[in-house]
Amino acid sequence: MTRIYVLHENDEWTVRLTQELEALELPYEVWHLAAGSMSLDANPPEGVFFSRMSASAHTRGHRYSPEFTMGLLSWLEAHGRVVVNGTRALQLEISKVQQYLALQRAGIRTPRTVAVLGRDALLAAAASFAPAPFITKHNRAGKGLGVQLFHSLDALREYLYGPLYDPPADGIWLLQEYIRAPEPYIIRCEFVGGRFLYAVRVDTSQGFELCPADACQIGDMFCPVGEDARVRPKFEILDSFDPDVIRSYERFLEANGVRVAGIESIVDERGVRYTYDINTNTNYNSQAEQVAGKNGMRAVALYLGGLLARAYPDAVTSALPTA
Repeated sequence: MTRIYVLHENDEWTVRLTQELEALELPYEVWHLAAGSMSLDANPPEGVFFSRMSASAHTRGHRYSPEFTMGLLSWLEAHGRVVVNGTRALQLEISKVQQYLALQRAGIRTPRTVAVLGRDALLAAAASFAPAPFITKHNRAGKGLGVQLFHSLDALREYLYGPLYDPPADGIWLLQEYIRAPEPYIIRCEFVGGRFLYAVRVDTSQGFELCPADACQIGDMFCPVGEDARVRPKFEILDSFDPDVIRSYERFLEANGVRVAGIESIVDERGVRYTYDINTNTNYNSQAEQVAGKNGMRAVALYLGGLLARAYPDAVTSALPTA
């Protein structure tokens, strides 16, 4: 049976999407790519293939799932299958170096960044990166893992050669200027089908791990709605956002063949916006959506269903709602 195929390695991040697919009575199948095989001499099944492979797969014991998925997506694309977030999207997902170069080519401002291999090289680069503070992050990360703020070279040296050192999955560090924001928040713009869905204001006052998925929240630190109703929630959906920024992001996504993504940016004290992350395995915070009356996964399911109906009209037996 022709269907929607969801490619992933984390069940917790997939359940909301499959619930929406079921509610819309859309045929689907989940491919969990922690392990698997593909015959390069065979034809892939017919259908719409949606990749949700994550840069943070290695944190769940799936170190080589992105590499295997890259091969699988290449196989699907070689046979002309309908692929959402294909090989180019995965390239961007697993490499911030690729992200920044692509953003710069599109004329989108990014923070000053140096890519570094090796601890000694990172220290040497930081010594010439004055003045402090500066940020380090992993080239392949996800959820903001590995992002740390250092106020001195000595603090960086102590971390790199101390017991808490956590190397990047691919060995590549990014050294980045620290953007001083007048208020502790960033903006994450969500896109489905390459078009703007909504923006989210994310409170960064308690740290850098900013995955909005419900499963990513750890204790009170990551609770999207504080117990005190007077406390502003960590994730807050905005009614509107800068249309020029939205248009520039939509053009960027179109040029890179990315259909579903979250793009994060921050504004400094002078009002200059810097874009610093593209997440092609985007998740949505259910509590923030409930407050705003939004449903990101429903939008994704509708988009996938529309693709399936256009490519394989007989595969969709129920009429899809318009919103």
